[in-house]
Amino acid sequence: MFRLITHKIFYATLTLFGVLTVIFFLFNVLPGDPARMMLGQNEDSAQIQIIKRKYGFDKPLTTQYLYYLNDVSPISFHSDNSNDYTYFSERKYRGLVLFSVFKFSIALKQPYLRMSFTKTGKPVVEIIKETMPNTVILALTSIIIAIILGLSLGIVSALCFGSWIDKIIQLISTFGMSLPSFFSAILFAWIFGFLLHEFTGLKMTGSLYEVDDFGEYSYRAWKNLVLPAFVLGIRPIAVFSQLMRNALLEVLNQDYIRTAKSKGLSAFKIIYKHALKNALNPVITAVSGWFASMLAGAVFVEYIFGWNGLGKEIVNALNTLDLPVIMGAVLTVALTFILINIIVDIIYAQLDPKIKF
Repeated sequence: MFRLITHKIFYATLTLFGVLTVIFFLFNVLPGDPARMMLGQNEDSAQIQIIKRKYGFDKPLTTQYLYYLNDVSPISFHSDNSNDYTYFSERKYRGLVLFSVFKFSIALKQPYLRMSFTKTGKPVVEIIKETMPNTVILALTSIIIAIILGLSLGIVSALCFGSWIDKIIQLISTFGMSLPSFFSAILFAWIFGFLLHEFTGLKMTGSLYEVDDFGEYSYRAWKNLVLPAFVLGIRPIAVFSQLMRNALLEVLNQDYIRTAKSKGLSAFKIIYKHALKNALNPVITAVSGWFASMLAGAVFVEYIFGWNGLGKEIVNALNTLDLPVIMGAVLTVALTFILINIIVDIIYAQLDPKIKF
């Protein structure tokens, strides 16, 4: 098991390093001057030069990349005479200097994702901490809805194999898998949030926390979660339904199921006690992957519904070319995706010893 975990962590580190490298060079070749973005309308040539020197924007791109890599790495190197060590002393980095070699210090620190260009003086880490919980709540709610509806539709479709009910469910599933999230978000917001607002009580846009009309206090508006959660869950509902149907049909043709039928067991007992457990394996595999994907796929859904999550923050950062926020958010999503996959692999290894080899 230790070898498996070490193997997974090693490849996860390589994957995260690749993501970091790609997003840095991808977004840093975009047109625009980061120093001007940070200063806004208060810019002048002297201030621009100060900002460029302070953040290393006046250095070659490869040097900037090494600085960024040093910032986000939990183990970093700092020159005792350089500005970055001064920033470390001034709590730019939260961590501990382990030891010094010649004129360099090696530090163990919290990854530093820098400061937002447009939200002056606000660390990217704080922005992620404020928005990530909303995205996690949205993804969790969506995956729960997808599991309940997907499994239910899949079981009904398998039990009604070849009938008109089965054909309708298959048609809906195929349509759900091919429907883009941004289109279904606009469609559902218009129908249930605008046309049927009097009956549903739902709004076209809204986040988890809202402020009352007088601006005195904020409250949780859970009803705003309904539409974005269902829209985000449409595609996994279709996938889970198909997987459940196909797996259950395969299990129902096994010899032990025919034996159970010959003993006179009811259809409910056969499905619940015998068939369902073995048919759930491919669905469980898909659930873990889809939950991780939802964290990344919530971008357009959050933006359209006005849900203040990490996805909406990414879109806003793209519109304003707020590079630290974009890169920090993408790294966070990638890290979450990798960690979920590692946890799932470890669980599979515990359940199935063959995976260890």
